[in-house]
Amino acid sequence: MKAAYIENGQVLVGEMPDPVPGKGQALVRTHSCGLCASEQHFLHAGQNVIDLSRQFGGPYAGLDFARPFVPGHEFVGEVIDYGPGSLRAVRPGRRVTSVPIMRRDGGHSVIGFSHECPGGWGELMLLDETVLMEIPSDLDDDMAAMTEPLAVGLEHTRRGRPTAADVALVIGCGAIGLGVIAGLKLLGIAPIIAADFHARRRAVAIAMGADIAVDPRQLSPYGQIPDLGNRRATLVYECVGQPGLLAQIIGAVGFEARIVMGGYCMEAEQFHVFAAQNKRLTIHFAAGEEQQDMDLALSCIADGRIDISPWLSERIGLGAVADAVAAMSGPLAPIGNLVDPRRL
Repeated sequence: MKAAYIENGQVLVGEMPDPVPGKGQALVRTHSCGLCASEQHFLHAGQNVIDLSRQFGGPYAGLDFARPFVPGHEFVGEVIDYGPGSLRAVRPGRRVTSVPIMRRDGGHSVIGFSHECPGGWGELMLLDETVLMEIPSDLDDDMAAMTEPLAVGLEHTRRGRPTAADVALVIGCGAIGLGVIAGLKLLGIAPIIAADFHARRRAVAIAMGADIAVDPRQLSPYGQIPDLGNRRATLVYECVGQPGLLAQIIGAVGFEARIVMGGYCMEAEQFHVFAAQNKRLTIHFAAGEEQQDMDLALSCIADGRIDISPWLSERIGLGAVADAVAAMSGPLAPIGNLVDPRRL
């Protein structure tokens, strides 16, 4: 199959072996796949991620950074066939997505970060048939491909246990932060403050349901907000993953604030426990989506309760993946680049 793949920290395009489905596995032809910031991070710090998984436990421990692997975990594809002895619950020809997890040998692999389970940057994938989610026939491929990143934001949202009394603050308005804003809006939480350095992302945050969007260089998002009658955030969602940010939040938030750590920081973090204790802070650590979040995300996209169309950018072919990934952190970077691996 044709694929864009990562090898030794570079994005390359070429032929990769066609995956062969085993029992309980569906063979799927990719239609559309989002590009995620985690994949850009892997280009620069992939070995560190692997080493941390080996040290603390994690699904990336079996990955060999020197061997090619096909990323892509925000996908929609068409079922082609199944391995022998499978249940075959979704008929071939139907479009599906899923939690990007393959259960195998008592453990699991992350699709797109595994040598055995290539992701949506390739023409073909293997998916766990027990978690397949059929896509409604009238839902566009690219919209449906945003199910997974939205689901991550919805998971982070509920980890904070938001209430009607909260003033919510979302730090970082990439796809995950925007998903948190959408999740808060869905729950009727208001006001919602969004903070990001980039004007375009602040504008998208308002479109997703934020009441106020601030540039942290001009106004501290943790202090009193004049446009909110000098109220301040009681529930902070960190969706950036930069070292030092947790310590900054702890030092700046008010008494009894709650913090949800959604950004994946791969470096050691230092903060003063004294400061957190004196303020009676609560810190929640969020992770990836669960099935309930995928179900909610897909239904909300399909019925229009959450409009993720502002996330979408142009659809690209495999030959443009390397440049698109390299540009993901820039001020004009789109929220949702999508690759169609059937195109070069």
